[in-house]
Amino acid sequence: MQRNKNKLTYSLLGGKIKVGLYQLYKILKQNGKLKDKRHPMFEKNRFMKFLAWFMIIYYAAILLLMGVTLPGGLKGAYNGVAAFHVLDGVLLYFLITDFWLRFALQETPAQQSKPYSLLPVRRSFLMNVYLTQAGLSLGNMFWAFFFVPFGAIAVWPLMGFWAFLSWLIGWWLLFVANGYAYLFVRALCMKHIAWALLPAAIHAGLVVLMLVPEENVLDMPCTEFMYAFAKIQLWPYLVVFAIIAFFYYINYLLQSKMVYNEVAQKEEVEMKHATQMNFLNRYGAMGEYLKMEIKLRLRNKQVRMGFIIALCAMCFFSAMLYFTDIYNGSFMKSFICLYDYVLLGVMTLPTIMCYEGNYIDGLMSRRQSIYELLKAKFYFNSISILIPLLFILPLVFIGKISLWMNLGYLFFTAGVLYPCFFQLAVYNKDTLPLNQKITAKQANTMQQIITIVAMFLPIGVEKIVLVLLGNPGGYFLMIALGLAGLLTHKLWLRNIYERMMQRRYVNMEGFRASRNF
Repeated sequence: MQRNKNKLTYSLLGGKIKVGLYQLYKILKQNGKLKDKRHPMFEKNRFMKFLAWFMIIYYAAILLLMGVTLPGGLKGAYNGVAAFHVLDGVLLYFLITDFWLRFALQETPAQQSKPYSLLPVRRSFLMNVYLTQAGLSLGNMFWAFFFVPFGAIAVWPLMGFWAFLSWLIGWWLLFVANGYAYLFVRALCMKHIAWALLPAAIHAGLVVLMLVPEENVLDMPCTEFMYAFAKIQLWPYLVVFAIIAFFYYINYLLQSKMVYNEVAQKEEVEMKHATQMNFLNRYGAMGEYLKMEIKLRLRNKQVRMGFIIALCAMCFFSAMLYFTDIYNGSFMKSFICLYDYVLLGVMTLPTIMCYEGNYIDGLMSRRQSIYELLKAKFYFNSISILIPLLFILPLVFIGKISLWMNLGYLFFTAGVLYPCFFQLAVYNKDTLPLNQKITAKQANTMQQIITIVAMFLPIGVEKIVLVLLGNPGGYFLMIALGLAGLLTHKLWLRNIYERMMQRRYVNMEGFRASRNF
């Protein structure tokens, strides 16, 4: 292979091909677009494509509606303060929300660059391409559905078009900087989950400064900062560009080093004593599969990290509802109650059987082993739902969440949502690695969409049944639906098992083809 400043030359089937950097950039961009389109599950399921676009349009419509209606509600609400000044004062709330939402939606450049690690392409070029794409991603502009109509109503009439445009660019640059900060933290979290405490501590401190004092001490600095954008001053641009450049550079250094270490299999191995868990031996084959479920969370880096993140998230939101009144609305109470119960399942069930793809041949060699594995997974997740119950019971005791809401979501999650997640066992056929973190494959689009639906659909069900049957009659119906799913679990697990056996050769071929050897 020969390299110069503008060309990459490498041998291919005995010949040489010269690829310019711009052509290589176009190839990388095209491959990124084709990645999801050519996924076997998503390509064959037109309904999932429709659902993906529906969810994007749905949340865009919500933001658009808020952007149109909120200026009128904020106008004059605070002693004649302009509506956009009020919004600018809560700048940090937007950035904190945006930061944590990215964990479910955005990959790191290190994850994207792995397929090219053995090709004659400079790692520095790959990192620059993917970091630049991360900054210019359309995801950073999704909030524009809210800020464009809000600014057109609240900023343009008062300060003119150029002030409105500069104000919008300021918000966009802040989300770009927030995205680079997320990429840095996400890479550190993949190295060790304890790094998640860094942004959690910073954000918790900011929230305390905004909520605990009688007056928000960060309100005026945020307002003045965004007002400087509206007045088209230079210094806020310099500040944001400096932040972006700083996080870009440290992301480049960190992720280049981490992806090299993982691809090169550089890892410090520490000898540990194996836990026997002999108390499960009495349950025979299912007991062995229960041990596998426990060890999956103790030894697998990805699953362990997800489990810890779920516990931290449950603790954070439950504490926010317990100690403050900002989430006292009915929707937020329902969301937090559902969030606590469903989060542990969301971390593993959408990718059900994907980790087992590493040794699926051994599982398929024994009769009924898959059925016993499915039962063990359901029992383990159903028992694990008692963990969020410990977080929610204090909220029940102080009256923030009603007893019937608590029971309704508990049984609905275990008896309705979990069976829906288990249906993916029939169709999942992509092996997920057991040890990799930085360059590990992520959940596909179908799994992500189902996860998002599971996080919001039950709230809609709750509101509908409460309108039809009232309180607590609506919750009685949710409890009854959940109990029906729990009591009939052997029937629908058997049905899933039989459908898996009908597709076993297709799934096994997919698991083998997608393994990381």
